[in-house]
Amino acid sequence: MKSISLAALGQFKKDKRKFATITAYDSSFAQLFAEQGIQVMLVGDSLGMTIQGESSTLPVTVEQIAYHTRCVRKGAPDVFIIADMPFMSYATPEQACANAAILMQAGANMVKIEGGSWLCDTVKMLCERSVPVCGHLGLTPQAVNVLGGYKVQGRDEVTANQLIKDAIALENAGMQLLVLECVPSSLANHVTEELLLPVIGIGAGNGTDGQILVMHDALGITARPPKFAKNFLAQAGNIHDAIRLYIQEVEASIYPNETHSFE
Repeated sequence: MKSISLAALGQFKKDKRKFATITAYDSSFAQLFAEQGIQVMLVGDSLGMTIQGESSTLPVTVEQIAYHTRCVRKGAPDVFIIADMPFMSYATPEQACANAAILMQAGANMVKIEGGSWLCDTVKMLCERSVPVCGHLGLTPQAVNVLGGYKVQGRDEVTANQLIKDAIALENAGMQLLVLECVPSSLANHVTEELLLPVIGIGAGNGTDGQILVMHDALGITARPPKFAKNFLAQAGNIHDAIRLYIQEVEASIYPNETHSFE
C-alpha cells in the first residue's frame, strides 16, 4: 500500500471521494485491515472498553496508547495512524505537547483530542510544534460524566450552533481533521460543508467525508452495539470480506443509512 498523507485526505474531500477508517489496537488486525484497503486507522482510547473491559475510556493512559500505537505501526507501516490523547492528558497546552510527543514517537501521524473552542490554544501550540491535530466533537466519551451518559448531541438549536462555532474555531486554530460522533445527520452535513478539512463521522449520517467504526462493532463482537454500528462480518462471512464490504459501502454512500443515523 502506498502511504497516505493529510494532503491526500484533503484531496479526497475536494474530489468528494468518501473513505473508511477503523480502530486498530494490534499488529495482526492492523495488517489485515491495511491489506483490505484501509488507509487510516485510529488507535482509540476505546481500547479501555474493548480490550481492557473497563466501563469507560477514562482509565486509559498515554503509555497504553503509545504501546498499542507501536503495535499498529508495525503491522501497517504505510497507513495514516491517529492516536487518541487519553483523559486529562491535554489539560494544558504544555501537557498536551509533552504527551503528544510520546505518541508521535510511538508511530502516530496525528493525535486526536476531544473538546470545543477551549482547546484552540492547545491546537495552535501542537500544530506550531509539528503535531497534526484531529478534533472530536459531538458525543465526546471522555466527558461521559458531564454529559450524563452516551447520548446524541446537538439536537437543539443552541447546542447545534455551539458545535458549529467550535468546529470553525478549531479549524482556524490549525485542526486538520475532525471526528463528529452521535450528532443529527443534518448537523453533520452542515459542519462538513462549512469546513475545508475532512470530517469523519460515527453515528453522524453519511454526509460526512469519511466514516469510522470501532473494529469490534464492525465485526459483531460488541455485546450491545450502538445504533450506528453495522455487523459487516454477519453479511460477509469472513473478516477479510467484511472489511472490504465496509470500505465499499462507505465509498458508495450505502453505509451508514437512515437506520444507523440520528435526526
